[in-house]
Amino acid sequence: MNDFDKTITFSIHEDDREAQRKALLRNVYDALSEKGYSAIEQMVEYLLTEEPTYITNHKNARSLVRRIDRHELLAAMLKEYLGL
Repeated sequence: MNDFDKTITFSIHEDDREAQRKALLRNVYDALSEKGYSAIEQMVEYLLTEEPTYITNHKNARSLVRRIDRHELLAAMLKEYLGL
């Protein structure tokens, strides 16, 4: 059996996922702010509704925010808020 017949698994460590989420969210925040929106309010509404029109297309922010798993993000936020 050669290496081409094997399945390679890939996993991202939680620290890497968290860093990616933070970077994506920062980019979305910056894009919303640049367009004059209340970035936090817009992002909260998106998280509550999953309605992409709360996020601007400026700097590809709408596409970026959709890469984030909302459930993972909310779980991470709760853990951080509770100090877990």
